[in-house]
Amino acid sequence: MKLIKATEKDIPLIQDLARRSWENAYAEILSGEQMEYMLSTMYSAEEIAAHLQQPHYHYYLIKNESSHSYDGFIGYENGYEEKTTKLHRIYLVPESKGKGVGKYAITFLKEKVSAYGDRRIILNVNKYNPAGSFYKSQGFSIYDEGVFDIGNGFVMDDYLMEFHIEKQSE
Repeated sequence: MKLIKATEKDIPLIQDLARRSWENAYAEILSGEQMEYMLSTMYSAEEIAAHLQQPHYHYYLIKNESSHSYDGFIGYENGYEEKTTKLHRIYLVPESKGKGVGKYAITFLKEKVSAYGDRRIILNVNKYNPAGSFYKSQGFSIYDEGVFDIGNGFVMDDYLMEFHIEKQSE
């Protein structure tokens, strides 16, 4: 497995990985209309390009080196709040789940966040998404919940989770 920093040329790949992941992960949770709305707004070429232009927002593709295919991607933003990185996106294609790919990506994220100097990682996860259990297994805990209006009559009903990075002794 290898994480590769994404660039604007990777936008179509990110969009494809997001769609493949979402169609599996959210089929039982979101209506088809809400899924299409969210994919078309949150994963538009313009939206991803705008993220890639921001110096603290990072996308990494997760490459399976043995098959030369992509297992998914991760998108996060350093300095989202004071000493806090926000994990905005981590999505895996269905055939990559249960193979340690998510754990590998979260370990990578924790290392990047620690090197950057942030001490906390936050994320939102749909209350009905089984990924919440995965995050708990990686040391995240729920600190709040919220219902967020995302437009077009749709909302996100999420748990807010956090992970605290321990300071290394000098």
